[in-house]
Amino acid sequence: MKAMCLESPGGPLVCREVERPAPAAGQVLVKVTACAVCRTDLHVLDGELPHPKLPLIPGHEIVGTIEALGNGVAGFHIGQRVGIPWLGWTCGACAYCCSGRENLCDEAKFTGYTLDGGYADYTVADSRYCFPLPGGGSDVSMAPLLCAGLIGYRSLKKTGAAQRLGIYGFGAAAHIVIQVALHQGREVYAFTRAGDEDAQNFARRLGAVWAGASDERPPEMLNASIIFAPVGELVPAALRTLVKGGTVVCGGIHMSDIPSFSYDDLWHERSICSVANLTRSDGDEFLPLAASIPVRVETQSFPLEAANEALAMLRAGRLNGAAVLVP
Repeated sequence: MKAMCLESPGGPLVCREVERPAPAAGQVLVKVTACAVCRTDLHVLDGELPHPKLPLIPGHEIVGTIEALGNGVAGFHIGQRVGIPWLGWTCGACAYCCSGRENLCDEAKFTGYTLDGGYADYTVADSRYCFPLPGGGSDVSMAPLLCAGLIGYRSLKKTGAAQRLGIYGFGAAAHIVIQVALHQGREVYAFTRAGDEDAQNFARRLGAVWAGASDERPPEMLNASIIFAPVGELVPAALRTLVKGGTVVCGGIHMSDIPSFSYDDLWHERSICSVANLTRSDGDEFLPLAASIPVRVETQSFPLEAANEALAMLRAGRLNGAAVLVP
């Protein structure tokens, strides 16, 4: 099969002909029909996430159809459309797994990082960590829901009942989560890079009541903010826009160092929290909700061989919505 492979961190992906994998016990073989490109892929490629599997096939927002079933697989059938997310395996026995916090499992394995992912014609996945996908929606439009959507949804849940919500970094995750937030009756305030009028207009078009640069003050104090941009200096900036008791949620897997800030910015029971990975229950909640709203995902498709181009556009902030590779 054809695959885009990372051979060393910091280098480009290389198109290779590699052996098609066979499903082991408990796994499914999936023919990839779409794989979205995520900022986490950049963190893996740049070496900001340590100890990736090498050589590695990246990609963890995968949609495809089941081609073969490994021994012991139940609840799936050949030809079924499934989604494969970032969390690819957990031990199922530790204190985290046994308390509904499998996203924190110390032994967890991750699709497109410590397991080969979806920048390829085929991939294998643990059937326990595959989501049957609801009918409707193209494979391309479904792919970004498998990470941008799920992490956005988990981040949104961390904000509680916040009525006035800030979003820093208006990319793939933000353009999905704003639709869920508006469906829930919230107001959304969007923060982008200074001068990024395209992203600000995109946010307004999707329903943001205000959009501006990340160093600007919104017209109202906010109840909570989600930071998707991997920029640590946004944390104290976001704190300074919160009412008492407000929360800043850091929704990324990697972020630059957070600079020191005055305790006054945190006082009055403001809080900072992070989001790590996802759980299967997040998918069980979010995917039907996204279909019922329905969430409209804006995408730009690229052939598999153009993965480096798609990643470069993501790095440069030249995408509204999500890039999706189509083998």
